[in-house]
Amino acid sequence: MPKLLIVESPAKIKTIGKFLGKEFKIMSTFGHVKDLPPHKLGVTITADNQIDLEYVPLDDKADTISQICKQARTCDEVFLASDPDREGEIISWHIGQEIEKVLKKGLIHRITFNEITKPAVEKAIADKRSIDENKVHAQQARRVLDRWVGYEVSPILWKKITKGLSAGRVQSVGLMLVCLREDEIVAFKVEEYWSIHGIFVIDGETFEAELARIKGKKPDVTTKEGADAIIAKLKGAPYTISKVTDKKRLKQPAPPFMTSSLQQDAFNKLGFSVDRTMQIAQKLYEGLPLRDKDNPEALITYMRTDSLRISETAMVDVRDYIKNTFGSKYLPTKERQFEAKGASQDAHEAIRPIDVSHTPDKVGPYLSAEQAKLYELIWKRFVASQMEAAEFFQRTVQIEGGDYEFRTTGSTLMFDGFLNVYLAEEDEEEKSATIPKSVADGKAVDLNKGEGKQHFTKPPARYTQATLVKELKEKDIGRPSTYAAILSTLIKRNYVTVDNKRFSPSELGRSVNKLLTHHLPDIINVDFTANMEQSLDKIAEGSIERDKVLLEFYKKFSKDLEAFGGAPGKKEAQKTELTCPESGCGKALYIRFGRSGEFVGCEGFPDCTFTSNYTRDEQGNIMLTANEPVQPETTGLKCPKCSKDMVKRIGKYGPFISCSGYPACKHIHQETLKMACPKCGGQIAKRAWRGGSFWGCTGYPNCKFAVFNDVKEIPCSKCGTQPYMIVNKGKDGVETLSCPDKECGNVVKE
Repeated sequence: MPKLLIVESPAKIKTIGKFLGKEFKIMSTFGHVKDLPPHKLGVTITADNQIDLEYVPLDDKADTISQICKQARTCDEVFLASDPDREGEIISWHIGQEIEKVLKKGLIHRITFNEITKPAVEKAIADKRSIDENKVHAQQARRVLDRWVGYEVSPILWKKITKGLSAGRVQSVGLMLVCLREDEIVAFKVEEYWSIHGIFVIDGETFEAELARIKGKKPDVTTKEGADAIIAKLKGAPYTISKVTDKKRLKQPAPPFMTSSLQQDAFNKLGFSVDRTMQIAQKLYEGLPLRDKDNPEALITYMRTDSLRISETAMVDVRDYIKNTFGSKYLPTKERQFEAKGASQDAHEAIRPIDVSHTPDKVGPYLSAEQAKLYELIWKRFVASQMEAAEFFQRTVQIEGGDYEFRTTGSTLMFDGFLNVYLAEEDEEEKSATIPKSVADGKAVDLNKGEGKQHFTKPPARYTQATLVKELKEKDIGRPSTYAAILSTLIKRNYVTVDNKRFSPSELGRSVNKLLTHHLPDIINVDFTANMEQSLDKIAEGSIERDKVLLEFYKKFSKDLEAFGGAPGKKEAQKTELTCPESGCGKALYIRFGRSGEFVGCEGFPDCTFTSNYTRDEQGNIMLTANEPVQPETTGLKCPKCSKDMVKRIGKYGPFISCSGYPACKHIHQETLKMACPKCGGQIAKRAWRGGSFWGCTGYPNCKFAVFNDVKEIPCSKCGTQPYMIVNKGKDGVETLSCPDKECGNVVKE
């Protein structure tokens, strides 16, 4: 009888299949198969203080579960090979529970591998184990915490601000960080300061040095007048080189990538968003065809990790490669070992190329431009991490004359070491002064001239995707699998705006943050969130019980929630310093939120209906702007009823297309499918539903045919009886097409 191996992503099937041969049947869960119910909490605290969780199959996974169980009946062993993290563990736990209904538990095994190679997969099968219940409990704890915050807090935000908002245990702390940074920027007071520089001459050569001391004290110059006064006193004094200090400086390479550092470098060097980086890395991990189009090869190790560990095999390979390619002088005597602070996924490795001999120039021609760039970044960082340090010759020159002491430092690269392969941003920006070779202790130098340079203190910079991920990592907020989701949610919910790749809190984001931090201060704060992440890690290690952590959280959370939700009053609105300009009104103006965004409205509504758009100046002050009517965007279509232009509009249920002759002509365009309704032969049109859309027969309610996914109007390649295929998108972004006929069960990769 065959063996069954189950993975998360269908993209891995072909890569792993070539290793295992016909003895194994390989199937995919297409990500999670079960979750807490979508329309209710699904979490119950029992009378004896136990946490009960209700799991239901995801809407589009009933058939997947059925097909896997059907195949499992015919196999003598099943290997659950979902990803090697907590999410992967619970996916295996869920599908394993279903398989146990048709196969003995002792024949179901859990396996994990950090890289998709034949040795790694074969070793994983040999090292088969049971499900790690501690990891499952850690994932459940995170899911319950997020469910509690999301389901309990979000409706309060709808009531107090506007509908469609969401709160998240970690996401809301990310928003708080963005808001705190903006507060720092607004409160920052720019200060002027000056540096004094001398242009010196020695043996006909000039060089520059900066004034470091006046009578032994650091100069404090805040005005041009003060700078000019010092420069005037510099003239005429004899100057001598009082000290020349030479030393060797070593610059060590950075460690290989973990998830957060890869996201930061890909953003800074390649311009990739955090989400895009993870999508590309997923493809490199799962496997891509190189020379042989029918045999995809995995190129990197698992990309969700906060470990810097390197396997012994990979260490031997990279050291051999460095020695053979660059020479022995580039190879350190000892292996470089890196340790990540507080790594919770140390069972994994750092992100590295699976085969270091797969150099970027060899595999690049077979990859897309983005895949090639990211692979090159990962490959270079890994190889450089095991190379010798770069060596600099550094010379510091101290010049004295009267009450004044100048200093300058020059640096020369003597040995490039790891810089031969990989330059970090700080290496590219490193600058140093040019110092004449004739400089020596005791030598006289002439001051050609003195000059002052004006500077201004700068406020802290707004976060980019890279720096926000760095901040989250440093503060121990979130984990490798959550960074991308945190950022994408902030953007998707319009809690932040992005200008020149930098985050600013929107007015909506400010209001949400103000409410949450005021009413839930024990939960929406950095220390609590970091401590909770550590508690989740301890659950995964088995050193603390899941329910103990959850009950302690809920005890405080429920009290704060009751006070928050029960607080009376109108919808949340932010009072401005402005008063209503309407004649005879003069009441305060408030920032309010509507379907089309935020606006300024009068406190006296409904008696006074004044509203206005607005902007903020650099100091954060509110400035009213003219309410210019928005011209609808034309579509190029003509109204079939009156022949006027059809235009795009925004309504209660989102964007739609209607006649520009409204209200005289009320025709609304409906997006339709070419195929006829399979039930009644009528027309199928797109309809709005619960913030989304679905395809439904226009003959409703007489015909209730509906499809709640995107569809592709191509016949099923297997049964040929269905005129369309259903489009499914997994958590990794991989799209598949499935036959709507469950008896057929055909699933193909898009």
